[in-house]
Amino acid sequence: MNPIREGYAVFVHDGDKQFGAVRHVSAHEIRIYVENAGDFTVPISAVKEVEDDKVVLDSSKLDAELRKAIAQAHSGEDPRIP
Repeated sequence: MNPIREGYAVFVHDGDKQFGAVRHVSAHEIRIYVENAGDFTVPISAVKEVEDDKVVLDSSKLDAELRKAIAQAHSGEDPRIP
């Protein structure tokens, strides 16, 4: 797996829309900012792929609170704006 860097975009494996960004990286976890929800800590074991400045997470390995935040990350956006 490629190294994870701060600022990388974050996605889930079953979604195509970025929901956040990497804030901090350590040996066993990453801290990510989720739009409209704040910071969350994610174990490295939940990272499925790292490529092209993107981190893809396996949603089945995320806790319920983070999955809910991801689902609501874009809820405040105007759907008429592309």
